[in-house]
Amino acid sequence: MDNKALLNIISHALKLTGELDRESALNHFVDSARELTGAQYGALGVLNSHGETIEFIHRGLDPQQAKRIGRPPRSDGIFADIPMDDWIIVNDLPNDPRSRSYPQAHPAMRNFLGVAVQVQGQVWGRLYLTNKPGGFTDDDGQTARLLASAAAIAAQNSEVYAQSQNRARWLSASQKIVSSLLEGSDEEEALQTIAHEMRIAANADVAVIILPSIQNTWMSEIVDGEGSQALLGILFPPEGRALTVVREKNGLVIDSMQRLRRIRIPQLREFGPALYAPLVTKGTGQGVILLLRHIGRLEFNLHDLAMAESSAKQAAIALELAAARQNENLAMELDERSRIGRDLHDLAIQQLFASGMHITAVKEDLEAKGFGAEVGPSLDQAISSIDESVRQIRMIVQKLRDDSASAALVERLQQETKSALQTLGFAPSLIVQWNGQIARESETFTLIDDAVGTDICDDIVAVVREGLSNVARHAHASSVSVELSVDPTHALVEVVDDGIGIAAALGRRSGLSNLAARARRHRGTFSISAREDTSGTILSWQVPL
Repeated sequence: MDNKALLNIISHALKLTGELDRESALNHFVDSARELTGAQYGALGVLNSHGETIEFIHRGLDPQQAKRIGRPPRSDGIFADIPMDDWIIVNDLPNDPRSRSYPQAHPAMRNFLGVAVQVQGQVWGRLYLTNKPGGFTDDDGQTARLLASAAAIAAQNSEVYAQSQNRARWLSASQKIVSSLLEGSDEEEALQTIAHEMRIAANADVAVIILPSIQNTWMSEIVDGEGSQALLGILFPPEGRALTVVREKNGLVIDSMQRLRRIRIPQLREFGPALYAPLVTKGTGQGVILLLRHIGRLEFNLHDLAMAESSAKQAAIALELAAARQNENLAMELDERSRIGRDLHDLAIQQLFASGMHITAVKEDLEAKGFGAEVGPSLDQAISSIDESVRQIRMIVQKLRDDSASAALVERLQQETKSALQTLGFAPSLIVQWNGQIARESETFTLIDDAVGTDICDDIVAVVREGLSNVARHAHASSVSVELSVDPTHALVEVVDDGIGIAAALGRRSGLSNLAARARRHRGTFSISAREDTSGTILSWQVPL
């Protein structure tokens, strides 16, 4: 090899090591190798941790030829014989038995030069060159080896550059997540934001958030990404990887879900690389974020895991702060209501009451002087108006204090079904029974209130509200009925819809777990099940009286 050729190689190598963009560096590597050796075709196969080709960069083939080839070459035959620290040359490829490892649709090749690309002592990829007029020489092998060394440096540089870009994406995702939570998003919107932003930051295809649900189960309740709806509503077993991550509070990287010998969620076998990151607050695992890539894509690395764990931790803290802020706002609202109620009671009612007494005294004085017949009716009407105003203000004060808790249970349920019309797009039906008979009279409604009591009344309203909200968010139903059955010993609430069924219709764990807790507090039961007669879901909540 003369000095001019060596300088040309060094020039290409220096330009190659200066490339920071991964795709540009790899393409430049293959193009340089073809140009300097005179090969017609060139390709670089990037390997995964199992030595399989997961990325294939080819040059010199037109798009139609590349499409016909299909799969990249496997790591057997002549490719398996490429040495780590040398090169391999075969100038009579058609008669070499090792050529059978090529894909059948590959264009005819007369000769072959192969060299390994090592990164940190491991084979990171393999360079393939073919069809050089006159055949390859050892000078070509030496040229390929020098370029492979430069390509190894370029690969490491591009990896560092990619990590810096990756870090920037994760920081941006964390900022968006925290901003969304602190701006007042409700929990489901916040969780959806977390799933979306972490999927984008991790360059994943699908994101799944697994959260505690009812009866000590864990379920995929938030999903993001194309085709992710198939993973919604899946129960995760307690001995599985997701729950192990929650218990140990340490993330996990899987090179390929498809390659796992044992997998408890069959739907996950449709994916390749996976990353589990726990949602941890105050040393307790609150959930886990599962990031998935399609089969054949690059594996997640430890840098991805570290960034995902950090972002998940920030998201968990932000969720806790958002919940505390909402509780604080609620407390402030209740304090304000209480203050307004006191002002109305202590000022407005007292002033009206004093005015009424003054008018009564004036009326009595006028009657004593013989003017009662002329002004008496007008003064009586004024006193009645004051009494009515006092009564209305007292009702307002009561509602401010109890937030409609003073209303009859049936009236409150009617209000809940009316409010659900906007989110459902149709009006839910309400059926109320007392001792097995449809209740229609106000006297019957009073008997129901007396039997149930104020505390359980509040819980029944909460059950109906959460049940209708769950249908509106997840069930895709065209009808829903709310049925309340009360007798002197039990109260039963059922929310029945004709939607897509229990697997996909389950809502957030915060709502459903809350309903289960309300039932346990009264030694009652809570369940969600599929309808037997048709599609849809039955939410059932029952407590003893």
